[in-house]
Amino acid sequence: MVIYANEQDKFEISDKMTQQIEECVNKALEVHCIAEETEISVLFTDNSGIKEINSEMRNIDKETDVLSFPQYEFEELGVIEKQDGYPVILLGDIVLSLEKASEQAKEYGHSFEREVGYLCVHSMLHLLGYDHMNDEDKAVMRAKEEEILVEIGLTR
Repeated sequence: MVIYANEQDKFEISDKMTQQIEECVNKALEVHCIAEETEISVLFTDNSGIKEINSEMRNIDKETDVLSFPQYEFEELGVIEKQDGYPVILLGDIVLSLEKASEQAKEYGHSFEREVGYLCVHSMLHLLGYDHMNDEDKAVMRAKEEEILVEIGLTR
């Protein structure tokens, strides 16, 4: 289940956009064989909003495209278990600057929809334990991103 909140007014949050995000979320879970019910929150914001969150939560005083706040720390990528007493897995939170996604789509020469999808997949992989702090981890994460994007038809 994806729960949405919107704190920006520059871009419309259409049914098409939320359906695409849910497709990205579901495909990321499927390729990791996670069949349990999950809950992810997605906050739509703009550049000033994400800069404020980035500064407050990470002490980085600049805007970015997407932030991920996983509920779990992983010993093994993508391996999660439902906690006793909870009907769903609370996977974490995604904060997405639609303003930055639009800027990057223009910069990279692809659609806004493709950029939002890419950022969603990227963030989902962070929620599942991936990172890109070194070249080896970055290559693994990029390959998994491309695998998921190809499967849902969001190629460049």
